[in-house]
Amino acid sequence: MTSSVDKIEGLEVPLHLSLTQGVLLGGVPRAFGILNGTTALVLGLGLHVWWLGFPLGLVLHTAAVVLTRLDPDWFEIFRAHIKQPVFLDT
Repeated sequence: MTSSVDKIEGLEVPLHLSLTQGVLLGGVPRAFGILNGTTALVLGLGLHVWWLGFPLGLVLHTAAVVLTRLDPDWFEIFRAHIKQPVFLDT
């Protein structure tokens, strides 16, 4: 038996790249894109604070794109971190 993995005929399946990557919306994770867009629109259109809502949404989206390029799973890790209970509360 050799140390390398032998390929068995008929057991290989072509796998499309989209099946291995997460769903992105505008270059950011889908959940963050929806949350960020909703928040920016609520501030900008709903509360008429457009001078804060739209620039804040743009800055957060740009930061999220940079983070997604570094680690595509950053938002899932952040959500898991938020759900963790605090054990060493002072």
